[in-house]
Amino acid sequence: MKPFLTFCALCCFAGIFKLPIEYYTFLRILVSLGALLVLYHTLSAGQHYFSIIFLVILILFNPVFPIYLYRKSIWIPIDTITGALFLLINFIERKEHTKKEEETAEETSEPSPPIHQRTVSRDRIINPKTTKQE
Repeated sequence: MKPFLTFCALCCFAGIFKLPIEYYTFLRILVSLGALLVLYHTLSAGQHYFSIIFLVILILFNPVFPIYLYRKSIWIPIDTITGALFLLINFIERKEHTKKEEETAEETSEPSPPIHQRTVSRDRIINPKTTKQE
């Protein structure tokens, strides 16, 4: 997922330049697929603010019922913001994923006692005459 989102962002940044119309059709399809992917992951994770943002991106870039703005000067900031959002969601999910890995690693490993408290069971000397109050 991470390389695909990075590719979507780079293609959005390339959309700033004057390119043939076929590229922009490809960009619509690519960004729509990327937005659907992010929308699915954000809804399953409960991040509703990103879900709303990528739903707007999906509607704006959909290839089935395209929205034509007819001016390149309007699409340049939209492409830039969309590319930045794809990079943002890419790095935010990476940080959350590493935090989850650290939490699971901490939960699974038992904390080891300090060195001075570690003893092997066969080395313990048990005195039956001492009381348990000590």
